[in-house]
Amino acid sequence: MTVEWEQHPIRSDVMFVQEDWIDYNGHLNMAYYNVLFDRAVDEIFLGLGLGPDYAKTRNASFFTAETHVCYLRELSAGMPVTATLQLIDFDNKRAHFYQELWNADENWLSATMEQMSLHVDLSARRVANWPKDVFQNLAGLAKAHENLPRPERSGRRIEIAK
Repeated sequence: MTVEWEQHPIRSDVMFVQEDWIDYNGHLNMAYYNVLFDRAVDEIFLGLGLGPDYAKTRNASFFTAETHVCYLRELSAGMPVTATLQLIDFDNKRAHFYQELWNADENWLSATMEQMSLHVDLSARRVANWPKDVFQNLAGLAKAHENLPRPERSGRRIEIAK
């Protein structure tokens, strides 16, 4: 399956903050930001050929190697959100992408996530090359995103500046 990618970050469907995800501080617990980002990745990765059946039919999957989340503005129960994804780079075995989580009604940025994913052969439990069709889909997405500016919040690190 070949997908025609647009030249802007891909936007997920609208998702909603669940009541049972709210912590004792009265806002979305940090773990559930990851749930929302992950659901958006799953939705978007369908277009790359990495949907729910991929692990079953190819005996391979993609694993998260590293993430960096920045929490910018609180979310509360019932809020509609959407996530965007921009492919920063990829190679034969890895994909580096950046996401933003937005309030879908008022259009403000709540959080960002940068992630490195690895393609894994599930029988060997080792990193392996993307299959040709998935690699071509990643190449198509990379081509569509090549002229996008690198997100300002990507490449961040944690430190206390002295």
